[in-house]
Amino acid sequence: MECRINDVLVHYVEHGVGVPLVALHGAGVDHREIEAAIEAIVPDTRYRRIYPDLPGMGLSTAGGLNCNDDVVTLLGDFIDHLDAGPVMLLGHSYGAYLARGVAAQRPDIVLGMALLCPIAGQARSVPDLEVVRQDADAYDELEPAQRTGFDDYFVLRTRATARRYRDSVAPGTALVDEAALGRIFAGWTIDVGSTVFSAPTLVVAGRRDSVVGYADAAELLEHYPHATLTVIDDAGHALMHERPELLAALFGDWLDRARPEDG
Repeated sequence: MECRINDVLVHYVEHGVGVPLVALHGAGVDHREIEAAIEAIVPDTRYRRIYPDLPGMGLSTAGGLNCNDDVVTLLGDFIDHLDAGPVMLLGHSYGAYLARGVAAQRPDIVLGMALLCPIAGQARSVPDLEVVRQDADAYDELEPAQRTGFDDYFVLRTRATARRYRDSVAPGTALVDEAALGRIFAGWTIDVGSTVFSAPTLVVAGRRDSVVGYADAAELLEHYPHATLTVIDDAGHALMHERPELLAALFGDWLDRARPEDG
């Protein structure tokens, strides 16, 4: 599916009916990564799951966007376009940063927010890459050219995580408009507001996350007084692929807290 918002063509996929859940992927991939992770853990009824390609990634364009705040405004307009009322909003990494901006600028359209491996304005404390598990047959699922990207992302290296990388992460890396992202990321800082966001919130970080770390996630509690914070040991930036069973329990609790009573 696709819609045009000003100069931007937004491509997205959706599944199901019910309470709308909009999930935002990270930088350098497309909707398929977060779609694969969330579809594996979300209840298959009662939720309308919507997965857009962020501007300059996947099949979405980025015309007229010059900074991340422009992307936040676009996402607010996209949610309005869905004509579904307030949504439950989820983001991974860069997508979590954008979600925070949407919640700050348009709190009226956000029922609750889930932030997975959230990146902030600038990560300050990032651990070195530490491999937690390395199965001998993990690379059997990958082409040689995919191994470096897999190693840079995953700290749990198994055949299962390799398949997830091959099928849902790697394909999107070839569809990035580098010039557009360079232009947008030059205006990196997002206005996340100075007031608290009081809707139910979930913050999940990986203790072995060598991309954005986990320490900054704890500071988000000051802005989200109804947040559950979990730091998962033996998981990195790809925690939604590495520890799906644990994430499912946390995600289910958040859905219960954020879901409207009549939804």
